[in-house]
Amino acid sequence: MKLTIFSPEKTVFDGEVSLVEVPGTKGRFEILQNHDAIITTLQPGVIRYVTADGEIRQSVTSGYVEVHNNVISACVQL
Repeated sequence: MKLTIFSPEKTVFDGEVSLVEVPGTKGRFEILQNHDAIITTLQPGVIRYVTADGEIRQSVTSGYVEVHNNVISACVQL
């Protein structure tokens, strides 16, 4: 899957991942390969994602995430 995390100031991450976990406003949830299309808002918390190099965590204060055809885009405030 392709994940892009960006804020108004910069691109935080842009690359391939095998798993993403986000702090949705209705609770945390995981995004795996072939996840259904979704757009949802984020609450303060941590986006956790797994790359070939290991697990990475990024703190966010708000934002939204969109998933479509194994492409995940997260627009966040840090």
